[in-house]
Amino acid sequence: KKEQPVEYCNTQMRSELLTSTQEFSSVTQQMVQQIEGEIKLDMPTINLNSDASVLATVPEVVEALESCAMTWQKLISAALEEQLKRVPQGNGPLAEIDFWRERHAALSGLTEQTKLPGVEKVLAILQEAESERSKDLQAVLSDLRKHHVEALDNARFLSTLERYLKNLTHGTGFDVVLDTIPLLMNALRMVWVISRHYNKDERMVPLMERIAWEISTRVCKAVDLHTLFKEDRAAAKKKIAEGKSTLEQWKKSYLAVRAQIEATGREQHWEFDRKRLFGKTDYMASICQDLYDILQVVEEFYNIFGSELKAVTGDPKHIDDLLRRVDRLTSPMKELTFDPFSIKSTHDWKLIMGEFRTEVSVIEEEAKNFIDESFKTLRSAEAAFDMLLNFRNIRSRETINKQLMMKFNDVLDQYCKEVENVKQIFVQNLKDPPLFKNHPPVAGAIYWSRSLFYRIKHTIIRFQEVEDLLTSERGKEVKQMYLKVAKKMKEYEDQKYGQWTEGTEQMLPLLLRKPLLMTSVTEEPLTTEKIVQFMVNFPPRLQEIITETKYMEQLGFPVPEIARNVALQEDKYLGYTNGLKNMLDHYHNLMGTLSEAETKLLDDHIKELWRVFRLGHRRLNWNSLGIGDFTVQCTQAIRKFESLVHQIHINSGIITDKLLLIESTNLFKFPLPKNGDELPNMKDFFVYVKGEREKDIELMVRNYTAIPKSLTKVEGRVANSKSGKSPKLASYYAYWENRIYQVLTELILKNLQAFNEAVLANVPLFQIEAVLSPPEIILQPNANKIDKMMAQCIQDCVEVTKHFVRWMHGTCIECPPQHVEDEVITLSFYSDISQNPLIIEQAALITQNVHKLLASLSKYLNQWKRYHLLWELNKDITVEKFAAKKPACVTFDEKLQFYMKITQEVTQQPLIKDEQFIRLHMGPLVYMVKENARDWMISLGKLLNESARQELFSLQEEIEVGVLSSSCPMQLVQSSR
Repeated sequence: KKEQPVEYCNTQMRSELLTSTQEFSSVTQQMVQQIEGEIKLDMPTINLNSDASVLATVPEVVEALESCAMTWQKLISAALEEQLKRVPQGNGPLAEIDFWRERHAALSGLTEQTKLPGVEKVLAILQEAESERSKDLQAVLSDLRKHHVEALDNARFLSTLERYLKNLTHGTGFDVVLDTIPLLMNALRMVWVISRHYNKDERMVPLMERIAWEISTRVCKAVDLHTLFKEDRAAAKKKIAEGKSTLEQWKKSYLAVRAQIEATGREQHWEFDRKRLFGKTDYMASICQDLYDILQVVEEFYNIFGSELKAVTGDPKHIDDLLRRVDRLTSPMKELTFDPFSIKSTHDWKLIMGEFRTEVSVIEEEAKNFIDESFKTLRSAEAAFDMLLNFRNIRSRETINKQLMMKFNDVLDQYCKEVENVKQIFVQNLKDPPLFKNHPPVAGAIYWSRSLFYRIKHTIIRFQEVEDLLTSERGKEVKQMYLKVAKKMKEYEDQKYGQWTEGTEQMLPLLLRKPLLMTSVTEEPLTTEKIVQFMVNFPPRLQEIITETKYMEQLGFPVPEIARNVALQEDKYLGYTNGLKNMLDHYHNLMGTLSEAETKLLDDHIKELWRVFRLGHRRLNWNSLGIGDFTVQCTQAIRKFESLVHQIHINSGIITDKLLLIESTNLFKFPLPKNGDELPNMKDFFVYVKGEREKDIELMVRNYTAIPKSLTKVEGRVANSKSGKSPKLASYYAYWENRIYQVLTELILKNLQAFNEAVLANVPLFQIEAVLSPPEIILQPNANKIDKMMAQCIQDCVEVTKHFVRWMHGTCIECPPQHVEDEVITLSFYSDISQNPLIIEQAALITQNVHKLLASLSKYLNQWKRYHLLWELNKDITVEKFAAKKPACVTFDEKLQFYMKITQEVTQQPLIKDEQFIRLHMGPLVYMVKENARDWMISLGKLLNESARQELFSLQEEIEVGVLSSSCPMQLVQSSR
């Protein structure tokens, strides 16, 4: 045998293992059937231990045995009849193997029972007695043995086919089936030759028919039209091809084995009904061929209507429409309502294939017309040419392919248009050609010209791939047109190159003599009053010549020797320019860190630095040998100057930090509440604020007086002196003195603004009291005193600046006290800052807000004046007048209720009134009002008491008189009433 693939071998092993397992199961089932048996021959109950000849003479024994034999005959006959009625369960070949195995298992049980000693003894007795029942039973037993032997023989021979039939039924792929069919056919030949029962047509043809059915079923399952056209086209074609090969392999293997049989001349020929064996498979093979042709047609259309045809024709929409029509070709196959593999559906399938071929012809005709129209307006001659060459090797529709091969003249026409278009572009842009990125003007123009030339040259070179294309009349015209345009482009290149060579040789020496540096200021000498910028003076034209030289050599032109030498030194020039640029960037960044005051301070040092730069500005050029040394010298000078600047910035930072501390000082530090929410009174509040401010003033003055020390250090670095009055630092001293003025101004302004915000905020800072000072209700302390205390606090804030003594002119030394008309005056910043409009405005705003607040509190206190009668009326006079009217008790009660109501109403009033930054304590006022109301109630009570006493004494006298004068009882009663 030839070597099989690994997959096939694995499949064979799995199939053999499955076969062995099934054989073992079948044998086990047979043994169980043989042991137990569905039909059991019952033995007679009489004693058969005597000799058969003796027992045959006993009529009763013979009669009993004849009855038993008749029963056995009926059972065996019924069993045989039942077995002969059975047929294989299934259409496949494995069903026939199972059928003979089951028959063999069933008949084996009966056959084994007939061989039992008891059965043989009964048969011997009946034969000895020459019973008729014995002959009938022997005939049935003979028939049983014949069918048993047949079943055993068929089961054994068919078992040799089982492995192949299982591969045919359960194999994992068509490759297993294809390899199995020839082996199966050879095995069938062996059965045909050796078997005593499967050497006839009536047995072999049904078996082979079952095999053909199994192959057909396998192909039907694999080639499922409901999913076939939804799969990948290549996979679907492969599946159909394998199915068709399997169907054809069945007939091919049969014919090969038949030829072998006929060639031997010794075996019985195979003359089977081929329609039964191959009618179904041949028809299915033809359907598979149709399906394959459908997929092939769709693939050929897709090969034609691809991206290349879209690019060439410039009409992708039309091509997409054609492709949609191509996709619709398979729609009827996807929606079949019948089985195409059924011979009964032959007519329906022919109708569908006829419609398919008709639609294919229509699409081909439309595609040909579309190609004819499209090639009249080609977008690209080379792309169309490539497409035509590709279609020579791509399998596509033959009619469309022929149509495409006739379009080479259209390609030549399109190429003429392209040449003419390139010519127009060349002529229109001669004076100002479009350049590629980073290309120099001259070489870029030549590159542009050559790119146009290569655009038409590449295409005409491709045309030479097709024999006789350029030797035709039309081809010769196209070639002459191409040569004419190419000649003009060559002349343009030569002209550009000649002009560049001449200009380079004249200009390059002049460019190399340019100085290294140039400045933004043309006047001499340079001064620090103007911003001086130094720049690297590497001529752009020089860089352009270097770039042109490199590109010219790439283009293959010879370049002047001087230009080549300069181009070879490009890295050196680049290093020089980068070094100079980095050095100048360092210088400019350093100068950018200097303020105007620092620039004036370092005037001499900056000019000294410029003197170093002047060498590159006046003497050194790009031919000089000391460019690197010059860069190093300048860098060292910059670093020295940078060190000086760094020291100045350190001292400037120290001064700035001290000024920030001064500027951030809080001159209005408020005391915290005591015992929870208890606030200090106004006097304690302002005393606390003043005390905290004095502590801060001491720290501020200490920071201020330390500033001249830092300036003296700067003086030591710049002027080599530490006097604090160097003329070189006069402007620098003035700068910092102005900064101090700005900081102090900002300090006072910010604190006043913060204090104003505290005044307007609804957070009380101190408390005052409302008291009754008849006839007025007043604040304690009063509004005037509050106003004066606030004004004094604001003034104290501004007067903080008196502690900052001004410096003498041109120095950082504090001015000594000045004696003017017996008065000692200390020159401070107060005189200037106190006159600042913003500070004056802010102080006035605080005062105005305080006035508004006090007015609001006064308005609130005016509400208490509704009780003014309590303290304005003369209590004694008013009570006497009231007593003179001799009021009744009810009138007294009304008066007392009135004053009681006032007391309750006052008690319910809040004892605290928070208004912005002031807390008004109402307790003293409430107490005084309640006391006045109480005094009125006491006075009325005394009056009521006196009146009641008089009435009581009067009543007592009347009672005493009534007792003595009993003659008038009625009067006494009336008097008591």
